[in-house]
Amino acid sequence: MAKQKLTGLFMIQSLLIANRGEIACRVIETARQMGIRTIAVYSAADAQARHTQLADEAYYIGPAPSNESYLKADTIINVAKSAGADAIHPGYGFLSENESFAELCQQNDIIFVGPPVSAIAAMGSKSAAKAIMEEAGVPLVPGYHGSEQDEDTLFAKAKEVGFPLLLKAAYGGGGKGMRVVESEQDFKSALSSAKREAKSSFGNDKVLFERFIRNPRHVEIQVFCDQHGNAVYLAERDCSVQRRHQKVIEEAPAPALSETTRQAMGEAAVKAAKAIDYVGAGTVEFLYDASGEFFFMEMNTRLQVEHPVTEMITGLDLVEWQLMVASGDSLPLTQDAVTVNGHAFEARIYAEDPANDFLPSTGTIRHLRTPAVNDGVRIDTGVEQGDEISSFYDPMIAKLIVWDTDRDRALLKLQRALKQYRVTGLHTNIEFLHRLASHPAFMRMDLTTEFIQQYEQSLFPESTQDLNWVRTEAAVFDVLQRQTQINTNNSPWNRADALRLNEAAVHVVEFSDGEELNHVELEQTDNGFSVTIGEERFAIQASIRDDQLNVVVNGHRYQRYIATCDDTLTVFTEQGPVTLHRHKVADTLVDDNAGGGLVAPMNGTITDVLVSKGDHVEKDQALVIMEAMKMEYTIKAHCAGEVTDVFFASGDLVSDGDELVAIAEKE
Repeated sequence: MAKQKLTGLFMIQSLLIANRGEIACRVIETARQMGIRTIAVYSAADAQARHTQLADEAYYIGPAPSNESYLKADTIINVAKSAGADAIHPGYGFLSENESFAELCQQNDIIFVGPPVSAIAAMGSKSAAKAIMEEAGVPLVPGYHGSEQDEDTLFAKAKEVGFPLLLKAAYGGGGKGMRVVESEQDFKSALSSAKREAKSSFGNDKVLFERFIRNPRHVEIQVFCDQHGNAVYLAERDCSVQRRHQKVIEEAPAPALSETTRQAMGEAAVKAAKAIDYVGAGTVEFLYDASGEFFFMEMNTRLQVEHPVTEMITGLDLVEWQLMVASGDSLPLTQDAVTVNGHAFEARIYAEDPANDFLPSTGTIRHLRTPAVNDGVRIDTGVEQGDEISSFYDPMIAKLIVWDTDRDRALLKLQRALKQYRVTGLHTNIEFLHRLASHPAFMRMDLTTEFIQQYEQSLFPESTQDLNWVRTEAAVFDVLQRQTQINTNNSPWNRADALRLNEAAVHVVEFSDGEELNHVELEQTDNGFSVTIGEERFAIQASIRDDQLNVVVNGHRYQRYIATCDDTLTVFTEQGPVTLHRHKVADTLVDDNAGGGLVAPMNGTITDVLVSKGDHVEKDQALVIMEAMKMEYTIKAHCAGEVTDVFFASGDLVSDGDELVAIAEKE
């Protein structure tokens, strides 16, 4: 959908973006359209990143870990001053809701593209925010938001509120430091874990908690305020579908919401913003339950990851609005001039393994093909083919955003676009997103924050993939690809399909799956290939173009997309990608002592080691706690036994597959 264009004089001539990835690219795009000079910053891991290439200038700010680069406020301020930046846009995450950083900008006469320091401070503490909202008359969920943080006090207050309850980091968001506690017995261990993660992510381990409302919807309002006392709300978004308390698919406007509720929620959001003299873009988040009541959750004092769906239905560029407001201009629209048109979805494409509890995946993007971008399909990304998804940052690959005239049409467009999004080199959630967007309950708007848990069985179905046919498709593609390469030399001796006297040309392609070896025999014919699978023989006509295999078999014409990399072929089937390994002979070294070891599931940092050599442990006992991609993971004993070795200490960096602890199993 086309965006409304704004006019006005801007005092911002040069803008430093204190962030990375897709949001840095997003801000650079709008700033350049406005004629603003853009300045990027980058860590050692991002020297060749897309955002550093898009900006007019880019400055190195430190090693890969974010606390040594993107979180170094003084370093970023010094770069801004030396580069002559008028303003800093913090994006989201990192320093975007850091009041000290906003204050540093102010002290150095640099415009902070965000709210005043006082507003960040007011909403930066969830407990303080709840008190302000209560005084402003915004409805709250029962809970505890106090300053007393000793374990005994928190436990006593938790019993007063009642279980189940939701623990949250008081100074953060994005699901970090958040735990659902079902019973009194689970409280203390959940509290310890939440405090550790909060301390690691936000530098403050203060927590709050509130009654856990089952099966609510998560509806949020986009608000915008200027320096002249004007405030509007720009419709609402439904962000109910979540995993690990982080959003997966967002949509705008929120479906199945009455106009009365929309208006009441929008007005409550504006009331919340005005209560803290807010300026700029902000998001007020509400829990909405089946009874039609809504409760204030929190206010995010920054641009949200899901802001594109609001842009798609309003035709507005929210980054442009941010830069206008930061320059001192008035809001360009009043509330009665804000219009909503059509429906939009955003699907967050992550490097993660949904089948393994959404564990983040690291690696290099070997193959990347995306749907065509047009007025109804938008892709916000900070990565390209060949880029690495590391353990240092959030594993988001891209945001896929679609728009159409109504929800049904937009949902069909999302489903189709997800099928056209192809990535290899690491695990992704693309096929899971397609199953979710195609789920009957999602299509009929049966939305809750427990959606994935409720429909887990159908969202994670057992595969019924016909691997024999998948191998055949891969073998045909492999042979045609090699023939295309060989046939660049016209000598018949170099052609795989050249005439052979007395026998047909037979191509044998072997695939290995662990110790199992499968081979496909393709007989070359005048029109293509012939293959026998079980009792049936198939005649196949095929051609390739880039990663597309065009197939005709028994009168059925279809396309299959196949990506090749080194010794692997990934076939993108209707049920999801299948990766096959070309067979190659190699010696395998086996460590007979490795059987009792526990290994790191990905690259990360050890935060705590809970056992020592010689300790006796029980099955499922917590042994090591590690952090990767801003999430905490607990490594547990797979058996009862004695700890025979501990290979790492707290603070050590580990790589995927590193052995952490060795256990001699109890006989």
